[in-house]
Amino acid sequence: MKTVRQSLKLIGKALLGILLLLILYIFSAFTLSKITVNPDAEKQAPEIPIYILTNGVHTDIVVPVKNEIKDWSRKVTYGNTKANDSTAGYLAFGWGDKGFYLDTPQWSDLKASTAFNAAFGLGNSAMHTTFFNSIRESKDCVKVMISKENYLRLIKYIESSFQCDSMQNPIFINAKSYGRNDSFYEANGKYNLFHTCNSWANGALKASNQKAAFWTVTDTGIFCHYN
Repeated sequence: MKTVRQSLKLIGKALLGILLLLILYIFSAFTLSKITVNPDAEKQAPEIPIYILTNGVHTDIVVPVKNEIKDWSRKVTYGNTKANDSTAGYLAFGWGDKGFYLDTPQWSDLKASTAFNAAFGLGNSAMHTTFFNSIRESKDCVKVMISKENYLRLIKYIESSFQCDSMQNPIFINAKSYGRNDSFYEANGKYNLFHTCNSWANGALKASNQKAAFWTVTDTGIFCHYN
């Protein structure tokens, strides 16, 4: 009986510890996401439009496909999508866990092993890219005008997130897409509880000197600084 009581005490302490860590995680995620970095971003030269886009869970950074500074289609090619539509004017970037992206097209497809690997950084990452013909501002899509200098910083941040081959071309993940205008590429970095797809997007805004959360794991942690 004594051994059983000791075992139950240990289990109770472990469960209590997990509960306290969960409460701390949620509290930190809420409070730190409310702290604004780069609060004076609006004072910068409004030269290039970018967009912050969410599907309600995941945040993408959307940029012009081509301008005088960068032609993304040279590396993220139209030909890697089913539509191969070279008239698309915008390109969205979303970083995340490869298992989530490729093996979980619907929430109903989510496996416990996929969630566990993602939460604890045991999987690889991927970059999801989507071409758009037009972008419409809404509560889920915020337009931000940034300077050329800051756009160069954003380019560097996004490019550094791709895994590239010996020719410095992003490594295309063949035969994987959600629709006709998107494609996947191998990416750098590890997704985990503290660095999510939204943390990556928030990092993109930080890197380009735009308003962002001090730290966030959710899309609301980003959008609360704009809406």
